[in-house]
Amino acid sequence: MVNAGDMNGSGNLMDFLDEPFPDVGTYEDFHTIDWLREKSRDTDRHRKITSKSKESIWEFIKSLLDAWSGWVVMLLIGLLAGTLAGVIDLAVDWMTDLKEGVCLSAFWYSHEQCCWTSNETTFDDRDKCPLWQKWSELLVNRSEGASAYILNYFLYIMWALSFAFLAVSLVRVFAPYACGSGIPEIKTILSGFIIRGYLGKWTLLIKTVTLVLVVSSGLSLGKEGPLVHVACCCGNFFSSLFSKYSKNEGKRREVLSAAAAAGVSVAFGAPIGGVLFSLEEVSYYFPLKTLWRSFFAALVAAFTLRSINPFGNSRLVLFYVEYHTPWYMAELFPFILLGVFGGLWGTLFIRCNIAWCRRRKTTRLGKYPVLEVIVVTAITAIIAYPNPYTRRSTSELISELFNDCGALESSQLCDYINDPNMTRPVDDIPDRPAGFGVYTAMWQLALALIFKIIITIFTFGMKIPSGLFIPSMAVGAMAGRMVGIGVEQLAYHHHDWIIFRNWCRPGADCVTPGLYAMVGAAACLGGVTRMTVSLVVIMFELTGGLEYIVPLMAAAVTSKWVADAFGKEGIYEAHIHLNGYPFLDAKDEFTHRTLATDVMRPRRGEPPLSVLTQDSMTVEDVETLIKETDYNGFPVVVSKDSERLIGFAQRRELILAIKNARQRQDGVVSNSIMYFTEDPPELPANSPHPLKLRRILNLSPFTVTDHTPMETVVDIFRKLGLRQCLVTRSGRLLGIITKKDVLRHMAQMANQDPESIMFN
Repeated sequence: MVNAGDMNGSGNLMDFLDEPFPDVGTYEDFHTIDWLREKSRDTDRHRKITSKSKESIWEFIKSLLDAWSGWVVMLLIGLLAGTLAGVIDLAVDWMTDLKEGVCLSAFWYSHEQCCWTSNETTFDDRDKCPLWQKWSELLVNRSEGASAYILNYFLYIMWALSFAFLAVSLVRVFAPYACGSGIPEIKTILSGFIIRGYLGKWTLLIKTVTLVLVVSSGLSLGKEGPLVHVACCCGNFFSSLFSKYSKNEGKRREVLSAAAAAGVSVAFGAPIGGVLFSLEEVSYYFPLKTLWRSFFAALVAAFTLRSINPFGNSRLVLFYVEYHTPWYMAELFPFILLGVFGGLWGTLFIRCNIAWCRRRKTTRLGKYPVLEVIVVTAITAIIAYPNPYTRRSTSELISELFNDCGALESSQLCDYINDPNMTRPVDDIPDRPAGFGVYTAMWQLALALIFKIIITIFTFGMKIPSGLFIPSMAVGAMAGRMVGIGVEQLAYHHHDWIIFRNWCRPGADCVTPGLYAMVGAAACLGGVTRMTVSLVVIMFELTGGLEYIVPLMAAAVTSKWVADAFGKEGIYEAHIHLNGYPFLDAKDEFTHRTLATDVMRPRRGEPPLSVLTQDSMTVEDVETLIKETDYNGFPVVVSKDSERLIGFAQRRELILAIKNARQRQDGVVSNSIMYFTEDPPELPANSPHPLKLRRILNLSPFTVTDHTPMETVVDIFRKLGLRQCLVTRSGRLLGIITKKDVLRHMAQMANQDPESIMFN
């Protein structure tokens, strides 16, 4: 230690921060990270490793391990995400069927697996086999009649209620962050916000278990959105094992972007779609290196899921289809109409769902999450059971709606009147008149469509894991299939009309209703989420329909245009704003002609800016300033008179530095002078030991002049991911603009309440 006497002018006074101390450079919960700082810290770390690697073989090996750690993390994420998705798919399959019956030979078999293993199953009655018994057959030995129907109905509701109650209880007790889709929060986290515990181990475990329960309960929700959250939890877990990622929040977000791609890859069996989804929809910062790693993680995840083969069809998804007829130009008109329907449904859904969620937040309804889930589940089960299209799982419903009617199909939707003289190949069946089954299916689908539209509004946003992809696709697929059957019957009965004459001759297979269902599904999903490129790629990877990219593109673009005409926000952005997360959307445009001086703090009439001076404040002065204010950092100036800017010091690091200095450096007391300069200030001989804190000072804080247009400032905040920006004039400090100030100003300019957008 240097004693107080020989301190004056000693240039080599020990800076105790030469050795890093715990927690420096970390952030508090619900704070925003400083992207520029994280980037420069990573560059310093990399430079250090590179220079050390030349010293010895061991250091060289360590540098290689550091370089490969990113690919190892991606491999681990892909393996775990794929495994969890496979387990979830198998469990959902079994538990969904458990609501209706049980397999006698092995209770853990689903209906389909049970009948596969039975030797007594015939092709015509492939859904019926002696080994699979409905609850009425098992309990009262009756399969037909009113009493059997009522017993099956009652047990269906009881199973649904017990699954939903268990799910909401687990979420409430063990992991409150496991509710919802997770995508709005992941978008916010990837933009640099810290939500501790949101990607934790408990959240991963509870979300995986409850996802199986809620999907099996028959509620109008999907597992695809929550699978992105599950994959990001895997990414967070594995990145915490490597110091390269655990100690740098910016690098961690690169891993999470790749994990989101792996999540979509296993949700839809669409690796390329997953990468594009991460790029288009969730990621904030997506360098080229992350693109390659996302691709690798998505590939490994898809490969793992394919190895598990949860659907037994050697496909990654339940609704893989192959169509045998091309589409015709005249069909673009109904495809575009489906796009319009998708845009209108998206707008209706977002407005109604946000209004309901706001009501839940602001009224007593939000205090009873368990009761809300139970009531919605009971209503869903009671209304769903009588209709065969709402009773089955939504994924199976979409699969049936996408299906092309071959000669071997037993579905009601394929109950056409056949020509007895027909001799054609199995896969080229001409258009035929609709039979009684098709007409029955049409009105059942119409009722199912109305029910799905209404119930999904109330289901999404409850305190359980709930995805929106599958319900949106189901709404579109039902509307599309009905339009497809309508066009098909019109073409059959009026093939002499001018629009059909060129391409639909009698006896030809002209219209594929399943294709209309696929286009409708894409349109509705696009209307709700406002995805375009990634949506089309996901849809053609999902269905294997490369030939149908143009109809999908037409529907996706139309639905986006129509929905954007009523409001630019997709469902995820709307939920981000509802929850008040500090998210600066890159898609928003700021066109107002305000200046930095209009937004900066302090305003006229407000107390002056709280600043630190470079070498004249005591430890006690700084501690008092920290105690009396709640700012995240303080500008450092030469003196209060000159106000010449030196740098910026973070509040958290000041607190940690003072605390550590008191513990580790002798002679630091309350009236010790704190200085941020290279050399200590001139002090009287008997003054206490000064405290040097230059190492925690950011010497290059981002500054703008007071006449910088806010359009430029907003762009800087978006593109550089700043937490704050200092406003100067001729080198003198005038004020500060934080990310929250920018968000408040943008809300004010859009005639919204500036305080309503702040995270609570």
